[in-house]
Amino acid sequence: MGEHIVITGMGAVTCAGVGVETYWDTLLQGRCCISEFPGDPEEFPVRRGGVIRDFNPADHLPKRLALDMEPFMQYAYLSAEEAMAQSDLTGADPERVGIVMASALSGLNLAGRAQTEFLQQGKKAGPKFLTKFMGNMTASRLAIEKGFKGPSLSLGTACASGGDAVLLGAMLLRAGAADVVVVMAGEASLCGSTIQSLSRTGALSKTGYSRPFDLRRDGFVAGEGGGALVLELESRAAERKAPVLARLLGWGNNTDGYNPVAPCPDGSGAARCMELALAQAGLKPEDIDYINAHGTATMKGDVAEANALHRVFGRRPVPVSSSKGAVGHLMGAGGITELIACVKALETGLIPPTVGCEEPDGACELNIVPAGPPLRAPLRRAMSNALGFGGQNSSVIVEKA
Repeated sequence: MGEHIVITGMGAVTCAGVGVETYWDTLLQGRCCISEFPGDPEEFPVRRGGVIRDFNPADHLPKRLALDMEPFMQYAYLSAEEAMAQSDLTGADPERVGIVMASALSGLNLAGRAQTEFLQQGKKAGPKFLTKFMGNMTASRLAIEKGFKGPSLSLGTACASGGDAVLLGAMLLRAGAADVVVVMAGEASLCGSTIQSLSRTGALSKTGYSRPFDLRRDGFVAGEGGGALVLELESRAAERKAPVLARLLGWGNNTDGYNPVAPCPDGSGAARCMELALAQAGLKPEDIDYINAHGTATMKGDVAEANALHRVFGRRPVPVSSSKGAVGHLMGAGGITELIACVKALETGLIPPTVGCEEPDGACELNIVPAGPPLRAPLRRAMSNALGFGGQNSSVIVEKA
């Protein structure tokens, strides 16, 4: 497959706060940042989520730019700023810098708000409605502000979007279409219509507590936020003297072909996706030292993912944890923030606990790192899984720098 692709920058915005280190410290501390939804209680059938609070975009972005972007765009853009600052793209050829943006729901919140204002107040959509709603405009804003002129692509593959964005960025590098790719994702759709619809599918937690793989779990808790990575070929990173945080070894994508909202119960689709990532990386299952699971805390989803892991890894006790108990399910952005957790685990030798998992469900039979202190372990390679509605599966493998 040629030379390695490396990660040279990372950025994150979650309900834990702004920045990768804030996010990582929260995971290690096993702290739950899920809180009450703001607004009218009658609008939301459930009352808790991974809500980003006390965030003033003007504190982090130029005022004009902040006003021109919806929150999902702001979170992705700010994450990209952090990742690019760490990578230091000074000297990179702007014609050869690409962008991939991911979001499951893009500007859905804005669309609902605009429709309500029209029906209740007769207020018509403004001239910037489309540029704040469309998923591709986050990447376009970044390109305009930074002068990047390489390929720019946006995708929405449900909750696998973040992982698939990493895959697409890697493919651009492998194809020689870019020297550097900024991969970014953002989600901010904690609006009434989204929560109402998710609640009626039976996927959301009624208690408002995310308990991945726990016997008491009752569904996932929706969250918002953003994440970003800078990817490039290892030789280019060496030329730029960029910090190499991890190597990107393999990636997989496929679909269950089973159901619009439910995973295939036997986990065969997700298992095949992991096998594709392992094959591309030239690895065996025993080469993986840690798995950051999708782990949403739904009754069916956790069991299906556990079945998938059994198919690939057998009963080998590879440590598994989920980040969603701490910050909620970031949907399209989760695939990137959870891969960041893998990179930090490799860097520190610490596996974060699964917040909310105090009594692991025997139906899952995994080596879960439960609520409590992080697990210290010698780590060389980690896998991150992101699975979504429609049977979308994504798996990414990284190696310690």
